[in-house]
Amino acid sequence: MIGKVFNVIDKIFGFFEEWTLFVTTFVAMIALFIEVVLRYGFNHSLPWSEELVREVIIYTTLIGCSAAIRNRSMIKIDALVQLVPRLKTPLNIFSDFVTLIFAAMMMYYGWLMAALQVTTHQKTIILRIPLVYLYAILPLMGVMMFIRTLQVMYLDYMELKASKQKV
Repeated sequence: MIGKVFNVIDKIFGFFEEWTLFVTTFVAMIALFIEVVLRYGFNHSLPWSEELVREVIIYTTLIGCSAAIRNRSMIKIDALVQLVPRLKTPLNIFSDFVTLIFAAMMMYYGWLMAALQVTTHQKTIILRIPLVYLYAILPLMGVMMFIRTLQVMYLDYMELKASKQKV
């Protein structure tokens, strides 16, 4: 039952992550291309392209955190695991719990930051995008990271359970 729910969530999150990362990166590349052509070809610069690319980099980094958990490509130091292989499972569990705590903090403090932007009505300097849209990605990223980490923990548990049954 839980496995089926995680599979559905994985498909939904995977679709969202892949397409958002594709579209935002594509938009940033187009903006940078236009900026380079105008700057070096016509000696003219667009003021909005640098701000757009900066916001896209922030967005893709935060959404990429969830995708990194899904692909198990989060940065980890595994020297201790290589020296003492029996510590792999306890250290993975510890790492997952630390990630859950971080995700919970991102949800809580991200929500506070987004709520602050609602009250102050701040906007970006050039594009005039309300900052609440940019800060709203923080709690969303926290939720996605939390669910992805639970999903990875469940898969690790099922793998450990299956390996113990083989022995």
